[in-house]
Amino acid sequence: MSAHTLYRKLVDSHTVSTLDADHVLLYADLHIMNEYTSPQAFTGLREKQLRVRRPRQQMGVVDHVIPTRPVPVPARTIEIVDAARQAANFTRNCVEQGIHLFDIDDPMQGIEHVVAPEIGLIRPGMVVLCGDSHTTTYGALGALGFGIGTSEVEHVLATQTLVYRVAKAMRITVDGTLAAGTTAKDLVLSIIATIGAQGARGYAVEYAGAAIAALSAEARMTLCNMTVEAGARAALIAPDRMTLDYVRRTIRDLDAATLDAACAAWQQLHSDPEAVFDVEHRFDASAVAPFVTWGTSPDQAIPVDGHLPAGTAGTGLDAATLQKALDYIALPAGAAIEGTPIDRVFIGSCTNARIEDLRAVANVVRGRKVAATVRAMVVPGSGMVRDQAEREGIAQVLIDAGFEWRQPGCSMCLAMNDDVLAPGERCASTTNRNFEGRQGRDSQTHLMSPAMAAAAALAGRIVDIRKEFAHG
Repeated sequence: MSAHTLYRKLVDSHTVSTLDADHVLLYADLHIMNEYTSPQAFTGLREKQLRVRRPRQQMGVVDHVIPTRPVPVPARTIEIVDAARQAANFTRNCVEQGIHLFDIDDPMQGIEHVVAPEIGLIRPGMVVLCGDSHTTTYGALGALGFGIGTSEVEHVLATQTLVYRVAKAMRITVDGTLAAGTTAKDLVLSIIATIGAQGARGYAVEYAGAAIAALSAEARMTLCNMTVEAGARAALIAPDRMTLDYVRRTIRDLDAATLDAACAAWQQLHSDPEAVFDVEHRFDASAVAPFVTWGTSPDQAIPVDGHLPAGTAGTGLDAATLQKALDYIALPAGAAIEGTPIDRVFIGSCTNARIEDLRAVANVVRGRKVAATVRAMVVPGSGMVRDQAEREGIAQVLIDAGFEWRQPGCSMCLAMNDDVLAPGERCASTTNRNFEGRQGRDSQTHLMSPAMAAAAALAGRIVDIRKEFAHG
């Protein structure tokens, strides 16, 4: 009997039929939608006079275009005309097809990749699809999650299946222990900077090692969420006690006996000891420093005590690409990243807007004040996260420090709403992409961890949290 990777086991267990040497028809346990990537798919169904095949295995969330102004949930409205129309059409489509929707006035509304795990919809062994690249998040719980295109969304709605090209297998083993002041966000930025933005292209990545086992379920979500920024088609972590504890807390539709049996089965979801990976990488967590991006791609990142490239040597960039990145970030070649003044701080997104992230921010800012030169906002990942932060007193700590405490949504992660950087503004951001113009035209984005972003808000500049704000 041949040995298999966890990835291959999940693919094989969901294969309806083998189409050719590279493609299978893959069954989806859950399909998640947002207002941004689904309209054409529903239109296609309507034109073909088809209905959604399995509406109970769909979930909808309005998250990309919704404003995050701190108004009561029932008063939330979308003022941008095109965005309001998009959200209204999404609501109509979900109602017509019997799909559960977390609409703009739902107290549990939030970012799709935050909402789905916290309400117990994501479970080990599942295949989860969504028209959003950061669906890789769900690999943190041992589920095969990945993003799909609009035409594929239509196919999934109609058939609950997907024509799927099987990926190659990569394992990234992380040994050691993350030092104080470093997080899963720093680890994944370090990995991406090392292997490159295309370093995992065409691969499903499985994480392993002592450092991964030590991460919380939420930290694992950060890791898997951003693995797509290295080009990965999926990211997986084999279920362990941390996974099972998390899903036991979130799953509410299974009785105790059924859940116990499920957990026993989920513990068998792992790569066989003899399984062969196409590519292997190994990292030492103890060598990871707090990381900050400097250019136009998440792989253009350096330790906070490092310097921007002074030339192309060792960067993997040609001279024109390097110069474009330096022009965008408006910093000179060879400059230190530490000490760079910032105008805005954004803490949120499907990468870093869970309760654990907000606790980390509160630990940094408690009893301190945001710099007078900085506008800082915190956008929780969901209504549940927002409520918990208020119950724990975290929200008040943030407000007292001078942060704006807003309603949930994707917000300034991609600026498809009211939260946009102005031209010339430089932002310390906990998001997943620093693409040119993503947070606002002619602005600059530096990706970093929530704790690092919080420290930058207080100092008014990028700082090394290990030196300046190491309490908590």
